[in-house]
Amino acid sequence: MKKSENIENKLAPIIFLIILLIIWEGIVRGGGIEKYIMPAPTDIIKVLISDFKTMIPHILATLYEGVVGFIVAIGLSIILAIIMDMVPLIKKALYPVLVISQTIPTIALAPLFIIWFGFGALPKIIVVVIVCFFPIVISIVDGLEGVDKDLINHFKLMGASKLNIFVHLKLPYGMINFFSGMRIAATYSIMGAIIGEWLGGDKGLGVYMTRARSAYALDKMFAAIVIIVAISMGIFILVSVIEKIFTPWNNEKRKNTKGENN
Repeated sequence: MKKSENIENKLAPIIFLIILLIIWEGIVRGGGIEKYIMPAPTDIIKVLISDFKTMIPHILATLYEGVVGFIVAIGLSIILAIIMDMVPLIKKALYPVLVISQTIPTIALAPLFIIWFGFGALPKIIVVVIVCFFPIVISIVDGLEGVDKDLINHFKLMGASKLNIFVHLKLPYGMINFFSGMRIAATYSIMGAIIGEWLGGDKGLGVYMTRARSAYALDKMFAAIVIIVAISMGIFILVSVIEKIFTPWNNEKRKNTKGENN
């Protein structure tokens, strides 16, 4: 029974997507939408096959910017979250600033980074860091803060130091929130790189899309979008796999919850 439900849950979105693509293909082929406005799925697949070699340098450039920026954002988030947890005054000072910083449109900052740091990979990486940093650091901070106070007091009564409490209690507890923030940031990383590439550069999927748009080659733009989605989902799945490896207790908790619901 459980296996059939799991199969249904996995097949449902796939079947829906296939039906959607068939309808899309039929409308375009039937003349309901002109190809210069919306290319058919088969036209996009043809471009992916014929133009893939040309796209490889752009894919690698975007992947490099997205992954490096994502890793840097994770490192900075962990360091800042630990400092904010250890020193409450710093948390009170920085937390509102972090929230306010998210009201500034990233696309408005990207041109400044290009002026300051040139048209290379660095300004794109900085954009990715800014986009990914907030969800990760806030998730870690909230996770560390959400530890049961009774457990902390129990550790203190047992003579545990502040470092021991952090390593053996807060860190494992906050790992779940940490990976939740990472999953959100994973979907943003490639998007951040694309935003930076739209505004300047010589390589990257954002540059490829800009050139395709200028040539009114919408099939190439859609092909780039397909690749962006595939890369973003790949990073998301990788983070999910790493989460299962590093938080086995959370996997058991999920299994028990599913068992109770069933």
